[in-house]
Amino acid sequence: MTKPQAWIAAVLILFFLLFILEKNTERSDVQQKGIPNMNTGTDQSSKTKTPGQLVASLGCTGCHGSDLAGTNMAPGLHNLKQNWSRDELINYLRNPSSYMNSESFKNFRAMYPNTIMPSFSNIDVKELGKIADYLQGLQK
Repeated sequence: MTKPQAWIAAVLILFFLLFILEKNTERSDVQQKGIPNMNTGTDQSSKTKTPGQLVASLGCTGCHGSDLAGTNMAPGLHNLKQNWSRDELINYLRNPSSYMNSESFKNFRAMYPNTIMPSFSNIDVKELGKIADYLQGLQK
């Protein structure tokens, strides 16, 4: 191995080690601060969570309230079954912006002007199905 090749190999190894260190530090920072992990929803811990725990881990309670009855930031999520099918709710969770031109969402936008519903397109559809089933079961 020539000297330039050795230097390139050393720099690549150093870069790889720093990359691994950064990823591990980022993961522990998220866990320590209690920030919900919204990466992919495919980690092992999400497969063992109840639907209520999934809802809380995605940060839904931050806007919709700890009991999901609504706050001044977002509407309540009780009795969704009256207006949403399971598939519609899953599609909405994956891409809320596609529903923003409907009349009901224009009303919600007027009631909650500074709130934006995040997209959960990075969450596994099976997990979203669990969440949709859970939300449709909520009654006042």
